[in-house]
Amino acid sequence: MKELIAIVRMNMMNKTKQALADAGLGSITARDALGRGKGIVDLQLLKGAERGYEEAIAQLGQSQRLIPKRALLMVVNDDLVEKAVKTIIKTNRTGKSGDGMIFVVPCQEAVRVRTGERGEDTLDEG
Repeated sequence: MKELIAIVRMNMMNKTKQALADAGLGSITARDALGRGKGIVDLQLLKGAERGYEEAIAQLGQSQRLIPKRALLMVVNDDLVEKAVKTIIKTNRTGKSGDGMIFVVPCQEAVRVRTGERGEDTLDEG
């Protein structure tokens, strides 16, 4: 089993949730998150730079503003990791900075509280 932690844009949450459900991976948890990538870009500066304002272009990289994101958490069987990763990438890739990140982490155990089931039986079948 693996835990996937995907950081995506707020406006992509519903599309991502639907794409994962369509892929048979409907079990997710979502949390609000604030963050920035290694690019340290202020969203307003980025918009100004895209419009060609030289002042904004000159200031890019000097801001440390945290951008609202959504963190998706899910645990999947090992054989579904690639399917989940590809689905998230396909749904969220725009080719621009801020598309997000996916972290794949080993997961030792899963336990369903209601029934006491353990292991991969508690997860989506995909």
